[in-house]
Amino acid sequence: MEPLLDVALHEAEFLAIDTETNGLAGARCELTEVGAVLVGGGELHERFSALVRTELPLGRGVQRLTGITPAMLESAAEPTSVLAELERRLRGRVMVAHNAPFDRRVLRQAFARAGLEWPAPPTLCTAALARTLLPLQRERRLAALADALGIEVTSAHRALADAETCGRVFCALLPRLCAHAATIGEALALLARPRRRAAGKRGATSGRRAGSRGTSEDDSCSAVGAELRLSELPRDPGVYIFRDKRGLPLYVGKSISIRSRVRAHFAPSAPRASWRAHATSVDYSPTASELGALVLENRLIKRLRPPGNVRLARVDDRLCYVRCRLDIPFPVLEVASSPAAGHGVSVGPLHGRASAQELVEQLESIFGLRRCGRRLPRRLSPSIYGQLGRCLSPCLGDLDPNLYRRRLDDALALFTAGGDGRERLLGHVHAQMRAAAAAQRYERAAALRRRARRLERVLERLEGVLEATHTRPRLVLARHPLAPDGDLFWLVGGRVVDSARLRDCREQLLERTATALRRGVRARELGAQIPPGEVDEVRIVETYLASHPQTATLTLDPAPDRGELVAFVEAPLAAAPDGDGRAGSGKLTARTAARRPSRERRLAPG
Repeated sequence: MEPLLDVALHEAEFLAIDTETNGLAGARCELTEVGAVLVGGGELHERFSALVRTELPLGRGVQRLTGITPAMLESAAEPTSVLAELERRLRGRVMVAHNAPFDRRVLRQAFARAGLEWPAPPTLCTAALARTLLPLQRERRLAALADALGIEVTSAHRALADAETCGRVFCALLPRLCAHAATIGEALALLARPRRRAAGKRGATSGRRAGSRGTSEDDSCSAVGAELRLSELPRDPGVYIFRDKRGLPLYVGKSISIRSRVRAHFAPSAPRASWRAHATSVDYSPTASELGALVLENRLIKRLRPPGNVRLARVDDRLCYVRCRLDIPFPVLEVASSPAAGHGVSVGPLHGRASAQELVEQLESIFGLRRCGRRLPRRLSPSIYGQLGRCLSPCLGDLDPNLYRRRLDDALALFTAGGDGRERLLGHVHAQMRAAAAAQRYERAAALRRRARRLERVLERLEGVLEATHTRPRLVLARHPLAPDGDLFWLVGGRVVDSARLRDCREQLLERTATALRRGVRARELGAQIPPGEVDEVRIVETYLASHPQTATLTLDPAPDRGELVAFVEAPLAAAPDGDGRAGSGKLTARTAARRPSRERRLAPG
């Protein structure tokens, strides 16, 4: 077993096991069925299931619960052959079970009764995993835990079905486990029940942690069984992490004042959070702006997966993107709350989902694009839009893909040519109207005139810049609310390609900007590829800019020189400070304060 304990979690193989018994207690308990599923790489692989012949009769309750009858066991295999096969599958693997002590006791007893040696594999219990990694999940039955993790359970109370459910639950919890343990041995140590510490012997924390030390009431907040020292916390923007007595993260949050926000969690009027009862210390990481705190919070939640964070940093759901995934046959336009990952084009963010949806419908009619979902259905006859001439009908299977792609490229070119695409879209419709009139197709020209008027009203309601995100290279400077500092973000090719604190990179502004632009060129050559893991980060930055129009941005097309960069970072803060001396300390929502689209501004040197 010792070499197996040093194996990395992501390289190990696991065998999810479940057992059924005759329902009797103690030495009379006999194994009636065993199911096993091989788990590797976060997926389920080989299955094994077998009924086992017993000597003692089955209880009626067990028969009703499992559906196993005495007649089924009469023709079942001998325990020796079943257990030998199970031992072979366990060799070099980690056993996983739900309420593992029970299954381990049943198997150990069955091995002893059959005269075989119990292999004693290292064992992980999914119930213990949930207790450690999901402390807010009160119901830890296998079915309830699977439901909480979004796992569909179609069958239960049979060994193989429960073993598959156990394996899927383990796959769902494995990323959280890997965030806290690197090897099998560390995972077993993590799940071991800790000994109770004597009162008053809890040591003081070190580093950037406000721990549970003896403090006065003026600088501490009381939780259930914990006292959090707040005098060490700064008043800067940043991210804080509440931890339990084992040091495991419970909740990650951000604020423009770390000390004030941490204290607010324990105010009498604060909503009651389940993780507060487990919190004993708080770590913090200061940033130079609220935007920096938002981005860092998003990264830490993805890496630590704390149970108290149901969602990532909250953003206004009314902001949306018009996007097109180019990695599917006959791509479609769609309205979504985040930019497209991978090979695609995203326009936005925009304020007004209903108007954005109507804009997409107008573009589909103008260019004959299909309106069905990403999966292209096959039809024997055109849809109603195809019959009206508003769709090229690729669903019939006889359309040239190059023709469809040319139409799609014409539609996307309105937003990828640089600048706001409103005038280009209206100009395209007016050109069609004039061409129809010149050809004496007056009914067509009148319909296009009505479409142009409708488009004007839709575009007036739609707030935001109608330009593809990958065509807007920008340098964003989010200022510190009090100090002469800030966070810099380079947005090139629709991605956040670089970020840094202003005080740390004043001398390297020109070099880092040139490097960011080179990355953007490579991204354009790949078709504006956005990795899926960076989509949330792009959305957070873009939404912040839409919600904070006073945020300083510098256009990087054409590339600025050193003088322009120095003038940009040394320019005074545009927004006037609030009453408490803070500037631009708004929340991440696009309310009435952001009714106009955010425009980039170009700063001249000096």
